[in-house]
Amino acid sequence: MHRRRQGQPVWRAALIGACLLFLGGVAAAQATFSDRPAAMGEPSALERIRVDGNRFVDEHGNTRVFRGLALADPLHLDRQGKWNRDYFVAARGWNANVVRIPVHPPWWREVGAEQYFEWIDDGVRWASELGMYVIIDWHTIGNPLTGIPHRPFYLTTREETYYFWHLVANRYKGNDTVAFYELFNEPTNRGGEMGRLPWDEYKEYIEGIIYMLYRIDDSKIPLVAGFNWAYSLEHVREDPIDFPGVAYVSHPYPQKREPPWEAQWDEDWGYVADTYPVFVTEFGYMAADLPGNHIPVIADDRYGVAITDYMNDKGISWTAWCFDARWTPTLFEDWDYTPTAQGRFFKRILERDNVDAASATQ
Repeated sequence: MHRRRQGQPVWRAALIGACLLFLGGVAAAQATFSDRPAAMGEPSALERIRVDGNRFVDEHGNTRVFRGLALADPLHLDRQGKWNRDYFVAARGWNANVVRIPVHPPWWREVGAEQYFEWIDDGVRWASELGMYVIIDWHTIGNPLTGIPHRPFYLTTREETYYFWHLVANRYKGNDTVAFYELFNEPTNRGGEMGRLPWDEYKEYIEGIIYMLYRIDDSKIPLVAGFNWAYSLEHVREDPIDFPGVAYVSHPYPQKREPPWEAQWDEDWGYVADTYPVFVTEFGYMAADLPGNHIPVIADDRYGVAITDYMNDKGISWTAWCFDARWTPTLFEDWDYTPTAQGRFFKRILERDNVDAASATQ
C-alpha cells in the first residue's frame, strides 16, 4: 500500500506527460495535414524554358536547342561514390547544356522518395550552378496499360507512376533548372506479348498525368514518348496530345532501321519536328565486338554523323546515352572520363554545336 501511494503521483505525472506529448504531436500533424508535398524551395540560376510552336524558347523568345548527356541513375552512381559535383562538372566539361536524370521504379521503392529527392536536389543544384538544364525521367519500360514490364527492373504501376509525378511536380515547382519531365521512358507491348496498347488509351493515360502536372505547375514541359520502345511517333500525325506546351520523344537507336536512315526517320518520328518540339532523350552506339553490345545499339561513327546531322537540320534536341562507365553504350571507359569511341564523337559534336547555347546558359 505504501509503495502504491508513493508510485501513484509518478504514474499520473507520466500519463499526463505522455498525453500532452501525444496531443502536441496530433496538433502538429493537424497543422500540416493539408500541406502539399515538400518543395525543394531554392531559386534557379537559369531562365524558364517554354514551348513556342515547334521550338523551345527562353524568356526572351530566343530559340534554344538542347544537346547534352543522359546520366546514370543516382542510386547506381551513389553506390560507386560518383553521384557528386565532380560528375556534373565532367558533364559540363563535355559542353553539355542539359542532363537527363533517370529514376528506376524498383530503386525508388527500395530507398524511398526522401533519399531520391536528396540526390536529385543535389543534382539540380549542381546543374544550375554549372548552367545545365535538367530532365527528370521515370525510367520504366513496358506496357503502361497492363503493367507488364520489359524486365522486373522496370516494374511499376499506374498508381506509382502518378504518385511519382505528383511528388516530383510539387518538389520542383517554380525551379526553372528542372525544365522537362519525361513521363514514361519506353512504352512497348512487344507486338502484343505484353497485352493491348492502343494509342487512344495510352494517350488518355498520359494526358491524365499532364493534367495533374499542369494543375501543380504549368511551367514544366512534358516529354511524351511513342511506341516501339519510344522509337515511333506515327500516331502523333493524326491524334496528338490534347494539351499545349508538350514535346515528343524518340529513341532512334541505329538498329531500329537499316541505313540509309534519314527517309525512314522522317516517316517514323522526324516529321513531328515540323509541328512540335522533339527531344531525342536516348540514342547511342557501340561496336559489335565490345562487352555489353546488344540490339539495337550496334553501329559506328557513320550512324553518329547521320543522326546528329539529321537532328541539327531539324532543330531537334538530344541527350546521348550513357554518361557512365558501365551502362552500355557507355560514353566513357573509366572514372578519369576517358571517352569511348562514341564518347569521342559526341564530345566533339557538343564542343562544336553548343557554342551559342552554352554561352547563353552561363
